[in-house]
Amino acid sequence: MAGLLTPGGDPLLAVRFTVPDLTETFVRRPRLVGRLAEGVQGPLTLVNGPAGAGKTLLVAHWISTRDRPDDVAWLTVEHEDTGPGIFWTYVLEALRRHGAAVPDDIGSPSSPGDVDHSLLTRLAAWLSERAEPVILVLDEFDRVGASAEVADELQFVLRHAGGGLRLVVVSRTEPQLPLHRYRAAGEVAEVRGADLAFVPGETTALLGRHDIRLSEDGARSLTQWTGGWAAGLRLCILAAQHVDDPDTFLKNFEAGQSTLADFLLAEVLEAQPEETQDLLLRSSILDQIHPDLANALTGRDDADPLLARLQHANAFVEAIGHSWYRLHPLFAEILRVHLRVRLPGIEPELHRRAARWLSEAGLLAEALPHAAGAGEWELAADRFVDELAIGELLTGLDAERLDLLFAAMPPDAAGPAACLVRAARELVRHDVDRGLEYLRRAGENLGEQGADTAALRLSHALLRVCAARLTGSADRAQAAAEDMRAAEPALPAERLERHPELPALMLTGLGSAQLWAGRFEAARASLSAAARVDDGPSTACPRHESLSRLALIDLLCGRPGRAESHARAAVAEADRSGLPPAARTGVAELVLAAVCVDRDDLAAAQNHLDRATVSGPASHDPVATAGLALLRSRLLLAKGHPKEALRVLQELRRPPHGVEPSPWVRDRAALAMSTAYLALGEPLAAAEVLTEERATGPEATAVAVRARLATGDREAARALLDALSPEPDDGPGVVVRVLLARAQTADALGDDSTAQRLVARALRTARPEQLRRPFLEAGPWLRNFVRHRPVLAQGHEWLPGMSAVRGAGQGGPPEREPVAEPVIEPLSEREQEVLERLAQMMSRDEIAADLHLSVNTVKTHLKSVYRKLAATRRGEAVRRARDLHLL
Repeated sequence: MAGLLTPGGDPLLAVRFTVPDLTETFVRRPRLVGRLAEGVQGPLTLVNGPAGAGKTLLVAHWISTRDRPDDVAWLTVEHEDTGPGIFWTYVLEALRRHGAAVPDDIGSPSSPGDVDHSLLTRLAAWLSERAEPVILVLDEFDRVGASAEVADELQFVLRHAGGGLRLVVVSRTEPQLPLHRYRAAGEVAEVRGADLAFVPGETTALLGRHDIRLSEDGARSLTQWTGGWAAGLRLCILAAQHVDDPDTFLKNFEAGQSTLADFLLAEVLEAQPEETQDLLLRSSILDQIHPDLANALTGRDDADPLLARLQHANAFVEAIGHSWYRLHPLFAEILRVHLRVRLPGIEPELHRRAARWLSEAGLLAEALPHAAGAGEWELAADRFVDELAIGELLTGLDAERLDLLFAAMPPDAAGPAACLVRAARELVRHDVDRGLEYLRRAGENLGEQGADTAALRLSHALLRVCAARLTGSADRAQAAAEDMRAAEPALPAERLERHPELPALMLTGLGSAQLWAGRFEAARASLSAAARVDDGPSTACPRHESLSRLALIDLLCGRPGRAESHARAAVAEADRSGLPPAARTGVAELVLAAVCVDRDDLAAAQNHLDRATVSGPASHDPVATAGLALLRSRLLLAKGHPKEALRVLQELRRPPHGVEPSPWVRDRAALAMSTAYLALGEPLAAAEVLTEERATGPEATAVAVRARLATGDREAARALLDALSPEPDDGPGVVVRVLLARAQTADALGDDSTAQRLVARALRTARPEQLRRPFLEAGPWLRNFVRHRPVLAQGHEWLPGMSAVRGAGQGGPPEREPVAEPVIEPLSEREQEVLERLAQMMSRDEIAADLHLSVNTVKTHLKSVYRKLAATRRGEAVRRARDLHLL
C-alpha cells in the first residue's frame, strides 16, 4: 500500500483515508445520525453547511454507530483532486482500504488530468453487480466543486451503479451534481446548515462537556446569538470557562468590545511574541492569509514559521491547505478593533499592499475589496477590466457582490476602466441612456489618454453589444461584436479561457438584437453558438437566454414542437443552474404558453404566462416585453375576448423609448389585431389593419384572405393566394393556416374537390403537432364544410368536434376505433427521442442535427422503430405510436 503512487508520481497520503477521531467534548446528536442512517438507503446523501458547522465529525460519529463501521470508505478530498486522474486514483484506493475488493481489471488512471471513460464504465458495472452496496464518503468535496468534469464523472458512476453505490458528499458548497433530478425522484437525503445548527438542548450538553453550568435562558440566548454555529459556541464556551459567572459573561459579549475580547487579547494575542502579535493584527484585514501576503503586510519574511506555529498551538489560526491559513472570524473581528487602537490610520496602507499582492498573484476577486478599502478605486477598476472581469458584473454568482463593491466608487474616480464599470452597472439596471453616456466617456478617454489596450477595447465592445441589445439595434450589435473579436488576438489565451461568460454574453446579446430585427437565420447562428459555450455558473444565464430565444425563433417560423423542445431545455438549464425567477428571461415560458394556445390548452397557457410575468428582465427586454403583449392578446382572443385583446395590442403600435422598431413584432401585432377584428365580425377593419401596417408573410396573407372572403371578395382572396410563394422554412404552424385559407377560397369558388384535398392535408399536417387553434380560428365555415363531408373527420378525433361531426354524418354513433396491438418490444430511450422528432415532421438530417447523431445512426434507429411498431412508413409509425400512447 505504501508504495502506491498517483498518476503524477506522488505517493498516496494515507491520512486522507482515515475517519477522524471524536473528541471527548463531542456532543452526540441522534436526530442527525438517524437522518444519515436513513439517507444511505438511497443513492445520495448531502451534508452541506458552512465551515465549522460540524459536518465532518457528524459523519464520523454516524460511522461509529454502525454495526460494521469498517464497511464505509472514507476519502478527504483535496484541491489537487480537480484533476480527474488524481481524484479517481484516490477513490479506488479508498474503496480498497475499506474492504471493497475492487477487481484489478478495472484498472487505474494513467494521467493526472483525465480518466479513461471505460474505467468509469467498468467501475460502475462492478458496483451494479454487488450484493451489498458500497458506501463512499467524500469529505471536503467543495475543494473540487469548481470541477464540472469530476462532478459529471461522479454522476455517471452513481447513476450507472444502480443500487451498488451509496454516496455521502460532505461539502461547504452545493456540488455540481444534478440535485434537482434526485430531489424530484426523492432519491437524495440532505442535512443542511440549518439542520447542523445546535438547538438549546445540544448547547446545554456541550456546556456540560466543558463543565459549565448555564441557565436555561442563558443556553437559549447563547444558541440564538451564535446561530447554533458549532465553532462559535465552542469559542464562547472556552472563554466562559475562565469566569465565575458564565451567564453574565456571555450575555455581555460584544465582538471587539467585550470581556471575551479582553480574554482573547490577553490569553491569545498578548501571550505571543511581539512579531507574532504584529502579524496577527496586520493579517486581521484578510479573509485568508498566505505567508508571502503576510510578509507583504509586515515588511518581514518570517510569516511562514509563525503561522505554522500558531496553527499547531491551536491559537485560532486554521490551516486550509496550499499554505493558506484563516483566522477564526470572531478572533479576526476582535483583532481588527484592536488594530485601530494600536496602529491607528494604518488600515488603508495595509489594504493597498494586500490589493497589490493579490492582484499580482492573479487573485482579482480577493484583491478588489482591499483596493476599495484603500480608496484605490482607479486601481480596482483598472485591474478589474485588465483581467477581463467586466462580464462578471453582468452575470454569474459574483455579480451582486461586485455590484455592491463598486457602488461605493466615488464620482472622482476617473479613467476609461472606471467609466466602463459604471456603464456595466447602469446596463444591468437597464438604464440605457446613462450606460451609453459612460460608454461614450470611456471611448473618449481611450483616445485621449492613449490607453487603448486590448482589454479596454474588448470590454468596451462587449458593453456596446449589451446596449445594442436593449435598444434592438442589430447593426450596432454586429459592429460591436466585430470590434470585440478584433481585440481578442492581442489578449493572452489563458486569460480569455478564464472568462467564458464574455463570448456567451456577446453572442446572446448579438443574437437577441438580430432576433429583434427579424434576421432569424443570423440570430439562430449566434444563439446556437451561445448555447454551446462552456457549461458553468458564469454562463448559466446566457445559455438559458439563448435557448429561450432559439425557442422563439422556432415558434415564429411555425415549428411549435421544436420551439417547445428548446423552451423546455431553457427552463431545465435555469433549474439546473439554480437561477431564481427574477434572473430568468421569461421568454421560454412565453413560448411554452404560445404552444399551449396553439394546442388549445388555455389553462396550461395561463400558467406559463403567469410564470413569465415574474421574470425580472421581462419588463426591460424588448423581446420579452413584446412577447408578453402578443401572448396576452392571443390568450384573450382564445378565451373569447377580442375587444380586450385589441386593447392589449395597442401597446405594440409603437416601440418603447429608444428601441428600434421590430418588423416581426409589427407583423405579429397586425396579424393579431386583424384576427381580433374578424372575431368581432369586422372584416373590413381586419383587412385595413393589415394594409396600414404593411404586414407581410404567409400568415398575414392567410388572415387577409379570410377577411376578403368575409366581405364576399372571392377574386381578391384568390389574387392574394396566387401571389403567395411558399417559403422552404415554413413550419406546420404556418403551413396549416395557409392550407385552410386556400381551402376556404377554393370552396368559395366552387372547387369542392380542391377544398377537400386542402382541408385533409391541413389536418394531416396539424395532427403531429396537435395544432387545434388554426381550425378553431377558421370559424363556422370549416365546421359546416366538414359536417357535410364526414370522411374528412376520420382519424382526427384529437381535434375538438371531429368525433361528433363524423358520427352525425354517418347517422349513428362513431365507430369504435380498433384496439392497437402492443409493440413487439419496448423502444429504447434514443428510439423514443427519434420517434418524437419524427412526429414533428423533422427530416432525417434535422433529427440527426437535433440529437447530435450521424444520419446513418438515425436511419438505423428509424428501421428499428418501424420494426417494433410494425409500420413501413413515417405516417403509419406515428399513428400507431399515438394509438399506443407512446406520443
